[in-house]
Amino acid sequence: MQRPTEPAQDFVPFATAAIDFHQALNLPASPLVASRSELDSLHAHLTSLLALLDAHAQRAGKLLPTLARPLAAARLRAWQVTDLLHTAFHAAPHDGGEPDPPSDLRSGLPEGAPELTICHRHQRASRLLRRRATPTDLRHDRP
Repeated sequence: MQRPTEPAQDFVPFATAAIDFHQALNLPASPLVASRSELDSLHAHLTSLLALLDAHAQRAGKLLPTLARPLAAARLRAWQVTDLLHTAFHAAPHDGGEPDPPSDLRSGLPEGAPELTICHRHQRASRLLRRRATPTDLRHDRP
């Protein structure tokens, strides 16, 4: 009988430690409001977490439906947090400037490729969730 391949070293604890380290080092000395770059980084982190939860929920769904349900709920909650971070990014001021105007007030071209990276990532995450959840599942109250 062949043994299954051992999984790679578990890197999730390192990601958790890195976030804790970031908070301990940067939050006391940082400005009172999160910067756009930090919100973008948090969004990227949570989008990766969303994909990991999705992979676990999909695999568990075939073998253990009772495990898949809470994993699917966690995936949904991760999506909701990711969606709120995307909204916060656009509400955060630019370096010393104003927040983004509502899209219907914007004139001309979009802000440019670096600013749109979070939007492209968010659209990919949105497509993933739309395949896995109903519109009712995706609704959440915005602050």
